[in-house]
Amino acid sequence: MVFSGFFEMTMLVHHRDHIIMSNIKNFSFIFLLISFTFQGAFAQTKFVNEFLNIGVGARAHGMFHAQVATVDDVSAALWNPAGLSRIDAPLQVSAMHAEWFGGVANYDYLGLAKSIDKEKESYGAISIIRMGIDNIPYTLNLIGPDGSVNYDNVSDFSTADYAFFGSYGQKIGEFIRVGGSAKVIYRSIGRFANAWGFGMDLGANYELPRFTFGLTARDITTTYNSWSFNLTDQEKLVFSQTGNSIPETSSELVLPRVILGAAFHNNKENYLSKYTYTIEMNLNINTDGRASGLIATNRFAIEPVIGGEFGYADLVFVRAGIGNMQRLVNDFNADTRSLSVTPALGLGLKLNRFRIDYALNNIGSSAGTGNLFSHIFSLSIDFQPKSKSTL
Repeated sequence: MVFSGFFEMTMLVHHRDHIIMSNIKNFSFIFLLISFTFQGAFAQTKFVNEFLNIGVGARAHGMFHAQVATVDDVSAALWNPAGLSRIDAPLQVSAMHAEWFGGVANYDYLGLAKSIDKEKESYGAISIIRMGIDNIPYTLNLIGPDGSVNYDNVSDFSTADYAFFGSYGQKIGEFIRVGGSAKVIYRSIGRFANAWGFGMDLGANYELPRFTFGLTARDITTTYNSWSFNLTDQEKLVFSQTGNSIPETSSELVLPRVILGAAFHNNKENYLSKYTYTIEMNLNINTDGRASGLIATNRFAIEPVIGGEFGYADLVFVRAGIGNMQRLVNDFNADTRSLSVTPALGLGLKLNRFRIDYALNNIGSSAGTGNLFSHIFSLSIDFQPKSKSTL
């Protein structure tokens, strides 16, 4: 709804008909109001900080986020911080860029992980995520008091969500890995509104030669976002004239969420085999009771995802996954529901210190437009210490 409002407003700006132009003020602030609602301006527990559920790393997207049990790179800070302890390099840097909804929204990620204690296989990591829509037209001043149109008065603004992670993971004993992430959330809608939030995630792994189990508890302390608004008197007047409520300082919260993972893979101690495989299943347990979940009640919902990866010579990787399993209401009979499943595909190439991953991810569909696919790329670099030459 946010994006349809944006496109409609943009089309109106390019028409010079006086009747249409006289309504641009309303469309501009209707868009802002929709944005506030979309961002969760009023206290709620559903669909808050959803940009973090998109996830990072093209490997993860190629397996439709089935990562909780087997993630082994810096992206573990988001998926399961215990997996940071599996990194096989003193220092690792990773970056990802993706464009959603035909390039309207940009999603960027940068992460860095560094070894802290080699014997304990402990790592610390910092990560930054940004999802934003830029260059949104601001048309309140387009029409002057005398009814004249001045396009020089049209400016633009951005709406963006940021997340900053500080993470740690290490191995305990022979089979167990644990980790945690503290995160700071910053969300903004131009100069009109902004919010700060804080939360914490915990993760653990239990490893066997052919099986690995994982658990991630997100927002275990309940993540709070506190919103504040900065509207001019003129902007408040437009809200009032269009029958919209003037937003006030408020808060929203994210309830705890648990993800369980189980993976079956080749024996990782067998270094002679050129072929590797991993099949992982995750169960996302939401405590907000989303009605579209495959298994849902008023208090919780369970959403499964399944992903697989096949590798050759630790060089080339092929991935696939399915997820977003939902029970959708039938358009012709509201009493019945149909099952919807979304696929994902991915490829990976590892060249010494470099790993390049690609994913083709179906993020949804809308009436009349068909499926909307996104191309996702990520790059990881392992920094190894220089070997000392011997005389």
